[in-house]
Amino acid sequence: MSKRAQEATITQTISNDVLEKAFDERFPLEMKEKLRSARVAIAGLGGLGSHIAVMLARSGVGHLFLVDYDVVDVTNLNRQMYLIPQLGKKKTEALLEILQQINPYLSYETCCTKVTSDNVKELFGEYIYVCEAFDQADQKAMLVNGILMECPNTIIVSGNGMAGYGDCNDIVTKQQMRRLYICGDGKTDVGDGLGLMAPRVAACAAHQANKVIQLILS
Repeated sequence: MSKRAQEATITQTISNDVLEKAFDERFPLEMKEKLRSARVAIAGLGGLGSHIAVMLARSGVGHLFLVDYDVVDVTNLNRQMYLIPQLGKKKTEALLEILQQINPYLSYETCCTKVTSDNVKELFGEYIYVCEAFDQADQKAMLVNGILMECPNTIIVSGNGMAGYGDCNDIVTKQQMRRLYICGDGKTDVGDGLGLMAPRVAACAAHQANKVIQLILS
């Protein structure tokens, strides 16, 4: 089935009016309008980013910019949103399929590219909110530093420390700088032999998504 045919099938099953009515029953109009007009970028669509995107879509954020260069691998299935039939697909394409099953009437933009220090401004300079959702510490630092130095109007919400199976209550959100928030326990790392497990990864992603929603509605 082509992408266009798939989208048509999804939209035939439920109308925008039905989704809007359900949304209106749970959110005041002012909140709905702020969320719907918001634009959020997500850098990295793995355990953090795929969950963040789903949470923001379910919350009615109007435009999501999804950036990743990787494909869905079997090792992703223990903690990321993807499904077995999506193995081998670009993560941007696979996540878009999932989001369209949640709300096909929001605006989604994808970019299958690797984020580097050379393209940070080009990719994210027009966004007020960026979620950092990379796996590697050097990638995280590169994006955070790039945003803070080259994107003066952008707030970045980063994840740091969600490995293993420790107490999820240790995962918190802290404001480190005026335009930088960090979510996580700040210490656990997959390199410590703790592994990455779905509950704590999802908990950290929830902190990041929640902070973005707080900022949008503040």
